[in-house]
Amino acid sequence: MVTDSDTPVPAAPAAEKQSLGPIPGTSTQDRRGPRGGGGGNFGGGNRDRGPRRDDRRPDVDDGISEKVVFINRCAKVVKGGRRFSFSALIVCGDKEGKVGLGFGKAKEVSDAIKKGGQAARKNLTPVTIVNGTVPHETYAEFGGGKVLLKPASPGTGIIAGGGVRAVCEAAGVKDILAKSMGSSNHANVVKATIKALSGLRTRETILSSRGKKVRDKAI
Repeated sequence: MVTDSDTPVPAAPAAEKQSLGPIPGTSTQDRRGPRGGGGGNFGGGNRDRGPRRDDRRPDVDDGISEKVVFINRCAKVVKGGRRFSFSALIVCGDKEGKVGLGFGKAKEVSDAIKKGGQAARKNLTPVTIVNGTVPHETYAEFGGGKVLLKPASPGTGIIAGGGVRAVCEAAGVKDILAKSMGSSNHANVVKATIKALSGLRTRETILSSRGKKVRDKAI
């Protein structure tokens, strides 16, 4: 005789797991907080605060190019060892007839270049350029630096080196013959080159200063 107690009772089917999704406010993104950059009520996200505010000054392209002529490293001996500082000689120009020289000093190379560039932008000097070259031969001296500049025909290029080449490229000169005949000090050579370029004058300027007019060429 089989009783009800001897009959095996089938096990109840396991409840199917239902994916209810993450509970609001408990996801990984919501639990990050201010350091993780997530959302939620703990801060860190930009979901409710709008775009991020950037107080840094944007770099404005003013059309002025910078060229690093020379970087010098200076070592100061102190009790704890040696401390280094850097100085940078920078030439700036708009390649349309303006060029300037700047000198910056700082503990880091990048800061020295930045200071030199800012100083050069404040000291832009206009120079005279005719058809991509200088209107006439010129010579200038500054300290021990002696520079000779001569006009060149189109296609010649900038036949110069060092600081003279940097100044000519920044000013917008395309064809020129240059010679440095004095000291090799970079600062004096650059200053002599700028002095030579700033002293250039065209034929019209010279004649107008004398009260004369330029004659038209006969056909």
